[in-house]
Amino acid sequence: MTSAARLAERLRRAREECGLSQQKVADALGLPRTALSKIEGGTRAVSTLELTRLVDLYAFPASYFLAEDDDPPAEDVVHVLLRAVPEMKRDPQVGKALRSSVTLYREGASLRRLLGRPVEPAIPNYAAAMASTSDALRQGEAVAAEERRRLGLGDVPISGVAGLVSSQGIWVAATRLPDDLSGVFVNHSTIGFGVLLNGQYRTVRRRFACVHEYAHALFDRARTVTASRGENASERGEMRANAFAAAFLMPPAGVARQLRRIGKGRSSRHAQTIFDVANDTAAGAVVRERPRSQNITYADVAELACHFKVSFEATVWRLESLRHTSTSESAVLLQQSDVGGRLALVLDGTRTADDGVGETSQAAPEAGVRHQTGGGVLRGQLVRLAIEAFRQEAISRGRLLEIARKLDIADDDMLDLAWAARPY
Repeated sequence: MTSAARLAERLRRAREECGLSQQKVADALGLPRTALSKIEGGTRAVSTLELTRLVDLYAFPASYFLAEDDDPPAEDVVHVLLRAVPEMKRDPQVGKALRSSVTLYREGASLRRLLGRPVEPAIPNYAAAMASTSDALRQGEAVAAEERRRLGLGDVPISGVAGLVSSQGIWVAATRLPDDLSGVFVNHSTIGFGVLLNGQYRTVRRRFACVHEYAHALFDRARTVTASRGENASERGEMRANAFAAAFLMPPAGVARQLRRIGKGRSSRHAQTIFDVANDTAAGAVVRERPRSQNITYADVAELACHFKVSFEATVWRLESLRHTSTSESAVLLQQSDVGGRLALVLDGTRTADDGVGETSQAAPEAGVRHQTGGGVLRGQLVRLAIEAFRQEAISRGRLLEIARKLDIADDDMLDLAWAARPY
């Protein structure tokens, strides 16, 4: 196959994988549809400017179109994502959003290489076989406790989950995903480790999903892509990741201490021994709490949910798993999810805050597809890498501005930031 024919075929294949019609792409380029048809048929050459715009529109790497081999690598990260998230083909918005995120991850990985930094993060690998569901849950709980110890978190709430995960060398961004897909973990040689979260979810749900995908980075990195859907929630790997997320966000000691702070968590009656220093003896007594004073109400759950920045429902299930409530009590509390969620918003007005994983910078729509550049944490990661690469003269001014445009940062702003880091 000639180079021209190979390029034409790849342009056609990329458009189809994006779920775009020839008319939409032609409109985006300002060309007649017949001109695009001839380009894809190999009877009309594509200009450098047109190819640049198509690369940006399809969010495929330029190397995909220009590689000399007849078949692009079967395991290109976009192709792997296509198999794991088939909605990329059916829904152009989903496809565009995921490709855009992958493009930014590639940019970040490229900058890391230029700076001599590892692309793959140096985090522990806790991969282990699971003989049963109980085994999966125990592993999730145990590794959550170990990770909190390793990261020096103690048992206090985590304020910025996305920032914490990204500090471990993992790309994190919220983007457009199918409704039933909470998140995706990707491990690929071209980008390292990446987490994609459903940007349409509530903040507290995204926090949980972010830690869930972090669990996949710790346990399941042998798989190139792990997609977390409602339909596979009963799989052991997903249950282990859920157990990890619950224990990581709501550690047992932290939950017990917070319950004590609000006057809950004690049994209705308990023995208490008092030492008498005068007689050098001890006397015992049974202390009885006021009737129903230790019952955990929906208001208590809402307060705990605010404290740990998790959802009302996740708090109910965590309390049951720690045996602070019974199954029947949990069922009653779950029936009050709506009022509990409303109370949580009243108690904590910051629950609508984004935690750095839901911010999206949206440029003008192209071919009817909204372009999303990902979360604030990812944006910050790439800006810092680009400034450092420019400071070390690993990238040119033009390359710096190219990255700035992908992040929707004004040229002057990026140059001001970059020049300020250059030595005098």
